[in-house]
Amino acid sequence: MYQIGEFSKICQVSVKTLRYYDKIGLLKASETDRFTGYRYYERSQLEKMLLIQKLKRYGFSLEETQALLSCGNDAFRRELQRQKKKLECQRLELETVLDELTSHLNRLERNGDLMDISNGYEIKLTQTEPVAVFSSRQRMGVEEYGKYYSDLYSRIAKEGLTPGGVTGAMYWDEEFDRESSDTELFVSVRETERAEKILESRLCATTVQKGPYSTLNEAYAALVAWIEENGYAWNEAPYEIYRKGAWNNLNPKDWETEIYFPVYKKA
Repeated sequence: MYQIGEFSKICQVSVKTLRYYDKIGLLKASETDRFTGYRYYERSQLEKMLLIQKLKRYGFSLEETQALLSCGNDAFRRELQRQKKKLECQRLELETVLDELTSHLNRLERNGDLMDISNGYEIKLTQTEPVAVFSSRQRMGVEEYGKYYSDLYSRIAKEGLTPGGVTGAMYWDEEFDRESSDTELFVSVRETERAEKILESRLCATTVQKGPYSTLNEAYAALVAWIEENGYAWNEAPYEIYRKGAWNNLNPKDWETEIYFPVYKKA
């Protein structure tokens, strides 16, 4: 048996934490002296304490840890696998942010601007070609795109049609809400006569964003600034076409997104 102080030293966790774990039932002392209130721990509890500390490092909350300690091996393994995927996504996001920060520092050292709105974007006017598509328009969050794209591809396959290689999203709301926006996702099909709709030809100001979606706002700002500076205005929903992305097994820094703003020349 170990007194709480000894157990604290062995596991390198504070006595205060051990008392809290005892209070919430996460790791109850094996015995508590009814006269002194001293807590005692058995050797077998060392393994449980080490596991609790490891799960904490993995990012599990105390509530999640408590549930994990009482589940079977199969459920425990599934939760560890789920957490592993979550941490891998976080690592990828951190690497992406680090790349973005490095680029920002390089630009700052090169030209001294805190934020260059043009950021080297090549912007041009183009008359787009009509595109035959299947589409899905509704209020949706960004995290739901994958589900709705899957539905679109299923509908196209059910109709015996061939995807045409153009995948995009059109934004109809006046404001952007990551959790819920009026968004139209579309996938092109080669069989024009059997498409659900045609994206008509438009005069657009367009540019290509190279990098993760988290920096799309920079391309949008550059486009809007160019439109205003060159005597144009935009009056229809802007849209994106995803040319290269995660489905190509590329690093986010190598993704390519085309952005289109339908425009007209102001009088």
